[in-house]
Amino acid sequence: MSSSASTLPSRFSPRLRRGVSGWLLGSGLIACLVAAPIVSLAILASRGSGDLWPHLVAYILPQAFRDTLLLLGGVGVLVVAIGASAAWLVTAYDFPGRRWLEWGLLLPLAMPTYIIAYAYLDLLHPIGPVQGALRALLGVTSPRDLVLPDIRSMGGCILLFGFVLYPYVYLSTRAMFLMQVANLVEVAHTLGASRVGVFFRVALPLARPAIVVGASLALMEALNDVGASEFLGVRTLTVSIYSTWINRSNLPGAAQIALLMLLVVVSLIVIERFARRRQRYAGAAQRSRKLTPHRLRGWRAGLAVAACIAPICIGFVMPAIYLVSEAVKRIRFAGVSPEIAAQTFNTVLISAIATAVALVLGLVLAFTARLAQGPLSGLMLRVASLGYAVPGTVLALGLLAPLTALDALIDDASRALFGIATGLLMFGSGAALVYAYAARFLTISTGGVEAGLARISPSLDHAGRTLGASALGVVTRIHLPLISPALLSAGLLVFVDCMKELPATLLLRPLNFETLATHLYGEAARGTYEDGSVAALAIVLFGLVPVVLLARLGQRRIVARGRIAAPVDNGATDSLILGGAAIDAAPIPVSGSDERG
Repeated sequence: MSSSASTLPSRFSPRLRRGVSGWLLGSGLIACLVAAPIVSLAILASRGSGDLWPHLVAYILPQAFRDTLLLLGGVGVLVVAIGASAAWLVTAYDFPGRRWLEWGLLLPLAMPTYIIAYAYLDLLHPIGPVQGALRALLGVTSPRDLVLPDIRSMGGCILLFGFVLYPYVYLSTRAMFLMQVANLVEVAHTLGASRVGVFFRVALPLARPAIVVGASLALMEALNDVGASEFLGVRTLTVSIYSTWINRSNLPGAAQIALLMLLVVVSLIVIERFARRRQRYAGAAQRSRKLTPHRLRGWRAGLAVAACIAPICIGFVMPAIYLVSEAVKRIRFAGVSPEIAAQTFNTVLISAIATAVALVLGLVLAFTARLAQGPLSGLMLRVASLGYAVPGTVLALGLLAPLTALDALIDDASRALFGIATGLLMFGSGAALVYAYAARFLTISTGGVEAGLARISPSLDHAGRTLGASALGVVTRIHLPLISPALLSAGLLVFVDCMKELPATLLLRPLNFETLATHLYGEAARGTYEDGSVAALAIVLFGLVPVVLLARLGQRRIVARGRIAAPVDNGATDSLILGGAAIDAAPIPVSGSDERG
């Protein structure tokens, strides 16, 4: 018996064992496709960058590495401070507008980092609306007499990133606060702890794993960014990779910087896993009593409302109002450009194809892990989950060599067999973009499908097999109808993430192929902000869809059937840190009501 077959349960018949082996083979192929860019990147970097490497070491890498660490450190502190405090306010206290603010605090998720940088560059310009209003209010006539700190700085970059990425911490931390038993808070009060003391000495330590998970996701998003950092004058490792490849035409040098960047990503994951190494599940023996929010009145209530409204206004409302205003001006002046319609079609088409591919691959991985539980399927699932941890720029660099070789192979075969030259088929058709999108966001689709399958009793699988259904028949006739809500939720999240992805799109798009994200990047680079406002507004509107979904459905799986779960160290948390946050930490109902299935 083969090693893979030996891992299968003995209850499987020989016919079913052959079917499971096929699923294992498919999952192994998917894992290889995700790992291929990383292996290719290492091979490419080993070739050396010639005379450029001493220049990179002396002048580029020290500043890029320093700026990257400063950015990650500042953003980490800010997202934890905003996300954790906001989560505690809306969980432990009751004040006017709290129920609206609970979901309003999610709104910055719809605002990509490069769009918020694009908006604030114009809003906070010396002759922009904010400084103009301040001068009018103070009676100052000359812009030279009142100058605010320049937003094009490390401090400005940290500030904007923090106010747009804090919802990652807010989501996971609020879920943990809601799962904490009210008795713990009451005992702390009985022992003389103040409400502030309960937050710092009881609630915050218990929520530490959730805070670390949310902060790690936020830092990965900050590390993946190329547009906002470049707009704001911060030369991170991601910006250095892009400029080394595009401006200096030195691919091995860019690959070497990319490997250094991967080291930073791996360090983040290791730190996160080390922080929760001793966390375990702890189920409550009885039904828990939900924490009753303490009613705030007077100035305390006003302070709580202001503390929750401020990040919403900075992270969403102000840039959204700016985008609407500029888009209206542009449409009134010149109408909607036909290019915008074509770019919207390109964006939706390529994102829809990538989403479909990611869902199919995620279904294969999740069902294989369910069907053939063991170290082999677990390893393949973890390898396939690496894509989200790899920044888009790094993933794009890693795909260049294998896809170029594949294009050459297809062209040679087509010439030999049919006498037709196919050229750059993968890059010219947009297949390279689909590959990059699917590999990068595969973890989200896999996490959603896994969450849906977890709600289905294994007895249904056994019944299907008893009635003669194959493994594929069990999936198509039993699982797919039951997990359709999970597929819809995961597909929506993947689709919007594909629409917002900028680094991989910039590097892998076909010639003369523009998406909304690349159009906005080009307009912002040229300083023609009003021309990019329509594209930016379209991206934000699409990004609002999953935020509304999270807001409406996010609480139903936090406490399942009245039982409490404490911090955990298992595979679900690994999918969380690698991209399933919106599904696992929000979380989203995946198979109907809470009592179903």
